[in-house]
Amino acid sequence: MMKKSFLQYFSGKSGYLIGFAACFATVVLALVIQTLYKLEPCPLCITQRMFFMGLGMLFLIGAFIKPATLLQKIFTGLQVLTALGGAGWAIRHWYLQANKESIIADCGVGFDYMFENFPLKKMFKLIFKGTGDCAAIDWTFLGLTLPQLALISFTLFGVYAIYLFKTK
Repeated sequence: MMKKSFLQYFSGKSGYLIGFAACFATVVLALVIQTLYKLEPCPLCITQRMFFMGLGMLFLIGAFIKPATLLQKIFTGLQVLTALGGAGWAIRHWYLQANKESIIADCGVGFDYMFENFPLKKMFKLIFKGTGDCAAIDWTFLGLTLPQLALISFTLFGVYAIYLFKTK
């Protein structure tokens, strides 16, 4: 009986709200790590945070969609695609870190400068290039780098979105 009541928090509306809170807690944790260790995030780090925030917003909206509707299927698809997109950025970031010796590293200028001085197309080209500072491993937890931790998180959020869809 207790097991069933515990699992009910991780399904339905409360499950989506937990997904929303967890996504934003992930971003807050990244900001705390950044502040405590005086790290400067690269464009790939910032982009991954944007994916977490977008995924969080999709979980929040999902909490208010009626079960078993086409809209719920669409939002589940968007949640999974957003998690996959974030995982793709994390894999790219991890790849740069793993191959930093063989890649000419140049992460480029900061986001503020890009927004102020480049057209949108050029800005996205610079963000997608993301090397340089992106290849530096500034912090680890249990031997895992930040992109590896982000990849694990995106994978778990994608699986969680499918779980929520199945249980709603």
